[in-house]
Amino acid sequence: MLESIETAAIAQVDSETLSENVFRRIQAAIVKGEIAPGSKISEPELARTYGISRGPLREAIHRLEGQRLLVRVPHVGARVVSLSHAELVELYEIRESLEGMACRLAAERMTAQEVDDLRRVLETHERDTAFQAGVGYYQQEGDFDFHYRIIQGARNSTLTQMLCGELYQLVRMYRIQFSTTPNRPRQAFTEHHRILDAIADRDGELAELLMRRHIGASKRNIEQRYQEQRHQATPARGEQ
Repeated sequence: MLESIETAAIAQVDSETLSENVFRRIQAAIVKGEIAPGSKISEPELARTYGISRGPLREAIHRLEGQRLLVRVPHVGARVVSLSHAELVELYEIRESLEGMACRLAAERMTAQEVDDLRRVLETHERDTAFQAGVGYYQQEGDFDFHYRIIQGARNSTLTQMLCGELYQLVRMYRIQFSTTPNRPRQAFTEHHRILDAIADRDGELAELLMRRHIGASKRNIEQRYQEQRHQATPARGEQ
């Protein structure tokens, strides 16, 4: 009896490990654009690709839906999220407000050591090969993410849950997608340094203003990209 219980417990742990592994792999593929926005999710295909049974795979898919990376479409099934222009603008409006607040709180609550660590994060970003080449911004997650560290430094559990939990990977997906816009990486890096200086000076009001401007600039960059795409998709007068 004891042996069968232990065997079942080991099987459950193995299943959870498999589910966690495939969850992380699919999550990374979606966020980096390797699985395109709007793509239909085929459970049999993913099971073959990742060498996993349908049970752990379905658990991973359920978690990805919770992160808003997958959406369930009636009569179609799960698809990779593809926000409309209006939805994306709304997401950035939320970021502008909430991350601005987080930045103000971080200026008040981060320790001197945390501020020093944040400066080292930016030094890591500056050494990144893609950034040096001017073709992208450093996009590692968690403690290597400038925005993530500021939100953590705000020490507000509700903000952390929203910005580092339910919305985090969705925001990263679009940050990565638009980080390759010409001149934007260097501009974003400069804006990050100004924000950090305000935090280091314990100027919460300025830190919040600079963060809101930073995210507002990203929003305008997205709107410009959408306008360019619409212009390219519209045939010139007389063309069919």
